[in-house]
Amino acid sequence: MTDLQNFADTVFTAAAGLQVTTATGTEVRGHIDLTGDHHTPWGVVHGGVYASAVESAASIGASVAVSDRGQFAVGVHNGTDFLRSMTEGRVDVVATPLQQGRVQQLWQVIITSADSGKEIARGQVRLQNVANPNA
Repeated sequence: MTDLQNFADTVFTAAAGLQVTTATGTEVRGHIDLTGDHHTPWGVVHGGVYASAVESAASIGASVAVSDRGQFAVGVHNGTDFLRSMTEGRVDVVATPLQQGRVQQLWQVIITSADSGKEIARGQVRLQNVANPNA
């Protein structure tokens, strides 16, 4: 596991509610405790919450994977499918790489209900490995 402070503890992930518990170059795990703060005007969780979790988890893992090369990863495509609606409860977020190359990576992220184990959303993110100007 890497230093989560550098990769996952950002204002954006905190605002979205994503709590990352494990972050390596081959797996990212976390969860979101969904509440009314995540709702659309119609009372269900906004799909943007899931798309943000997919993008964040994939970006964290992909960046950890290339950090020893003085790089980080930026998303170039995010395709997130919303499979079931929720109003509240914990969802688990698990990201794993499908392909990790010198220039690009492809990560899959699956979001499941902690209570039922059913998939709520899933996505894939294509990421570009770029030089880290702070390295």
